[in-house]
Amino acid sequence: MPNIHSARALGDAHLTQFVRDGYLRIDDAFPTILADECRNILWRDTGCDPNDRGTWTRPVIRLGFYNQPPFSAAANTAVLHHAYDKLVGSGRWLPQGGLGIFPVRFPSPDDPGDTGWHVDVSFGLENPDFMAWRANIVSKGRALLMLFLFSDVGENDAPTRIRAGSHRDIARILAPHGEAGLSLGELAAHGFAESAHRPEVLATGKAGTVYLCHPFLVHSAQPHRGTKARFMAQPPLLPVCDLQLARNDAACSPVEQAIKLALKEAD
Repeated sequence: MPNIHSARALGDAHLTQFVRDGYLRIDDAFPTILADECRNILWRDTGCDPNDRGTWTRPVIRLGFYNQPPFSAAANTAVLHHAYDKLVGSGRWLPQGGLGIFPVRFPSPDDPGDTGWHVDVSFGLENPDFMAWRANIVSKGRALLMLFLFSDVGENDAPTRIRAGSHRDIARILAPHGEAGLSLGELAAHGFAESAHRPEVLATGKAGTVYLCHPFLVHSAQPHRGTKARFMAQPPLLPVCDLQLARNDAACSPVEQAIKLALKEAD
């Protein structure tokens, strides 16, 4: 898979790969100095000592929404804005006000309890039961799923697992349910096993790497078997409006194209 190192490098081959596989990896999407600044803030908020593994007593600590200047700057680089335009469409997404929840993962023999395959649902979030949160075929409330690496992540450092191409399976499951869509519980009942045949990719990379993913991409966390804490954010890119699948093909974004192609494959 070709990685992207600058705004100028995002060309037709990358867009074709995104439509097919459901994700793009962008190296150096934000500067490592910003990753360092953000990680220092996050370490403080974990209550753990980065130099004392005896304080790393839990496999995962979830930290809340961060919108301080280094986080906002990391989410809004020129490279990323260019990529958002290319994947979602110019004028069709909202600038990032910050970054969402950080699941900070630590080396641990304990089960973190959150390693099931899933998609990130995007509306009905006012319901206190997260299994009732929903997704629909026009991806209401989410233009992209994004994985921001704020620490170096190798194969043993709990990288997110991605099922390449699984966005097409989810599009076909959601399509019959129209704007109402399905809840996370209903999607799970349909079975994320629908995408079990897809090749698995690990979201590894240096701090500053970002994976831009189709909102229907099936993914999962995994236990940390490395030696250093892993810092990653998983915010949505928010849309200006729902996807418009009735657009003519020339006007469709790659996110929309991927859904339309998946539904044609089902014909």
